[in-house]
Amino acid sequence: MLLAISGLAILGLVFLAAIWAGKESDAAALDRQRQLVNSRLLDQVRRVSQDIQLMGAGYASLLLADSAAASGKSERMGATSAATFGKIATTVFGYNAAFLVTPAGELALQSDPETKRRFKWVRPLLQPMIQDLEAKQHGAPQGPSSDPEPSRVELMRLEGRPSVAGVVSVTGSSKADPQDGNGGNRLYLVAFRFLDGVTLDTLSREQGLAGARYARTADQEQNEVAFQIEATATGEPIGFIIWRPDLPGSRVIGRLVPVLSVAGLVIAGLFFALMGRLRGSLRELSASEHHARHLSLHDVLTGLPNRALFAARFEQCLAAMKSPGKRSVLALVDLDKFKDVNDIHGHAAGDELLRCAVDRMNALIESRDTLARLGGDEFALLLPDAREGNDSHILLCNAIIEALSKPFQLRGGDVVVRIGCSIGIAPFDDAAEATSEILRRADVALYEAKTNGRGRLIEYDPLLDHRVEARENLKNDLRLVLEGPTHLPGREKSASSGDPGHLEVFFQGVHRGDAHGRLSGAEALLRWRHPTHGLLSPDKFIPIAEEAGMIDQLGQWVLRNAAKAAATWPADMSVAVNVSPSQIRHRDFDRHVLSILAQTGLPPSRLELELTEAALFNIDETAQDTLGRLRARGIRIALDDFGTGFSSLSHLIQFNIDRIKIDRSFVRLLGTQAEGAAIVSAILGLSRTLGKATTAEGVETEGQRDFLVAAGCNDLQGFLFSRPMPLSDFLASMHATEAASQAIR
Repeated sequence: MLLAISGLAILGLVFLAAIWAGKESDAAALDRQRQLVNSRLLDQVRRVSQDIQLMGAGYASLLLADSAAASGKSERMGATSAATFGKIATTVFGYNAAFLVTPAGELALQSDPETKRRFKWVRPLLQPMIQDLEAKQHGAPQGPSSDPEPSRVELMRLEGRPSVAGVVSVTGSSKADPQDGNGGNRLYLVAFRFLDGVTLDTLSREQGLAGARYARTADQEQNEVAFQIEATATGEPIGFIIWRPDLPGSRVIGRLVPVLSVAGLVIAGLFFALMGRLRGSLRELSASEHHARHLSLHDVLTGLPNRALFAARFEQCLAAMKSPGKRSVLALVDLDKFKDVNDIHGHAAGDELLRCAVDRMNALIESRDTLARLGGDEFALLLPDAREGNDSHILLCNAIIEALSKPFQLRGGDVVVRIGCSIGIAPFDDAAEATSEILRRADVALYEAKTNGRGRLIEYDPLLDHRVEARENLKNDLRLVLEGPTHLPGREKSASSGDPGHLEVFFQGVHRGDAHGRLSGAEALLRWRHPTHGLLSPDKFIPIAEEAGMIDQLGQWVLRNAAKAAATWPADMSVAVNVSPSQIRHRDFDRHVLSILAQTGLPPSRLELELTEAALFNIDETAQDTLGRLRARGIRIALDDFGTGFSSLSHLIQFNIDRIKIDRSFVRLLGTQAEGAAIVSAILGLSRTLGKATTAEGVETEGQRDFLVAAGCNDLQGFLFSRPMPLSDFLASMHATEAASQAIR
């Protein structure tokens, strides 16, 4: 045992001594190779210094000769012999590029575009060397001793490659006027040679550097070494020469290592590799499981908790609600106008908008609060610690409304949109309340906020349930009206017997904008005579029809009855009917309109379809083609509420609008504010220039009428002439007006 231990110890010492000797030998060999590489680099610098002075002398001789032969012509024009010499010099001396430049750093000879481009890239790096030589030429102090030769050579990185660059004065200081800021006739020869490529191959071959290569970073492999090349001026690394060193000590060690030791190392290596692979697989499996669990509980787009995680936290909130005075709040947040952004700018912009909106909301809420995405553009905010008597949740929701009302910059600022949000709040303090009931209350409050103008918050109140119930009843009544056998007046059923009332088309006369003010037509206005609510204007039930998907059916009913009534009027009178964006987007809208005209006998030239600017903004190319086909058949298109929407001027050109209707908000300013007259005059002037007819809405005073007539408005409409009235009253008024006109004649 003792001998064995001793033998093993001796062998171990010998092995360790061999390893130490081999490593020392390797270190010495590596140091020698580094010194050789450094020596060759210094040799390259010295050689460039000698070469560039020779080349500079040659350039100077040729330039002097060319200058004398050219009888004072500028050196910038360049001489053929000097340019030829430059090409020969770079070829003979093995430089990658050579330039003849002025003290200001400009090319002195006419050059091809490629040479100019190349010099433009290297000029910022070479200019300091030229300036240094220029300072020497003017006698600037450079230290205790001055360079006898007007040249400079440095190691630097040019065009992304390690290079040795030299600059030499071509004409010499004797031919330059020191007082001349431009250096007189002095020029500088700039040349550089890349250290990689051919130079590196030569170095590798002469010094025996196996696999020598150049790299911008020290990315050598385990069996390679890197020699750092430093810039002469700054000392910064400009690259690395990497090669496989000749290490004799390692070769000796390799021969002394027993086969069994190698086998043991291999087995150990395989074992550790297997253990590493196993640990890596376990980490990947754990990460995959964590990611899957996260996806199952979070929204992929925004990273917020999804409906499942929100429900779990809602249940936890209810379970923790035990202490008296503790109250929580559920808020439902719905983004306003989000669908418009999706339709106009695409789903990618909509997704970006959702992420931006979430970032703004997350910046306002606290870590204990839960913001979740329930779907689409609807979010839920759970505030578990809203104390009774504290309105902090109101302040928070108002802050969210304010934050989301600010502009959003999408697609890197190319698109700017404004949306806003509506919020419904449902406080709760009873753990026995059902989650579904609390959600219903918040949804009722949200619905009330959206129907009351959006961009606001509403806190749940039991009275809201009655409003929702009344709205649902009104929606059902409207459905019964549209599906019933008749819409004509005279049905005398009460509301308790299920009578939903009936729809009527009222007409408001449109009068010519002249001294006589004769009827030129009428606008059809829908009314609903309800047995309980009385006579309802469109603003009371049109939003319900749009929400319930009945707007197209309602629009066709109005168009049919208006056309049927107008067919009996004088041939010079037209009828205007409002059209919703949903109707325009319908694929067969033009076919339905023409079919109604054919059935009622109303000529297309007597029908005018009124569209709002918002409707035009939301239609696509298909709907635009539909309007074009209707205009081709003689139907006129009017732009209602002009100036109150957006992109008005572009709509006039893009959609070939026939008539502009001046909004009543502008007409109301006439006689009260100077801006009103200016705005109305501008609209009328624009209409005349574009050849569009005009109608002024909301004319209520004689002063407004007189101004509009004098300004050249084509038609007038308002209470000054007549109010909206049923068809029978309108016909009676029309006949009375005609009789009065004939009597005057």
